[in-house]
Amino acid sequence: MPTFFESKELVTPGDLLAEGDYIAGENTYQEDKKIFAERIGLVEYDNRKVRVVALRAFYIPRIGDVVIGMITEVGFNGWEVDINAPYTAILRASDVLERGFRPQKNDLLSILDIGDLVIAKVTAYDRGSNPVIKISEPGLGKISRGQLIKVTPTKIPRIIGRKGSMISMIKRETNCRITLGQNGLIIISGKTREDEQLAIMALRKVEDESHTSGLTDRIAEMIRKEKEGRRKNVQT
Repeated sequence: MPTFFESKELVTPGDLLAEGDYIAGENTYQEDKKIFAERIGLVEYDNRKVRVVALRAFYIPRIGDVVIGMITEVGFNGWEVDINAPYTAILRASDVLERGFRPQKNDLLSILDIGDLVIAKVTAYDRGSNPVIKISEPGLGKISRGQLIKVTPTKIPRIIGRKGSMISMIKRETNCRITLGQNGLIIISGKTREDEQLAIMALRKVEDESHTSGLTDRIAEMIRKEKEGRRKNVQT
């Protein structure tokens, strides 16, 4: 009666989890004597019962994705980074340091400390090991300022919009620099706190109403009304 994944391993819909005398549990289905995953999640085996703990808000890494992450651990050869995924990402010191990496002479804490935010690219990932990321390319690296928000990762394409129409409009109307991570983390940096809050309001509305049509026009109108209301309040 074989199983095909380790307990707590990430599985995706259609993966064969077990074959033989097993019982299909939550988020699985059975065909003949084979049990398959019905949703993305972590597989669990409880005696003969097989179930999948669904990951609704987690990001599933893909090589080439640009993500935003937070440093959670500093080790001897690099950093562990939370990228809103089931597994912590690995950022190697050899990728960050330009010169030859000699652990005994390099204080990694002085480069990236716990709590620091980075923009990174996924360079390696398979479902049996931690993702590997890098920050050595232009446009990547440590984030020095801005507000961080989290959205459902699957909503990022809708926030971008067709040919970038949605995100371009929000940037233009709020005068904010907005960096999107494909893992659902977003950095907003504006000239004022009010501009940043307006951008956050717009992004939250896109997330909440992503299934509706005509959304770009409605978001633009909402932003303009908010700006007009603020101008009137200043004048009075």
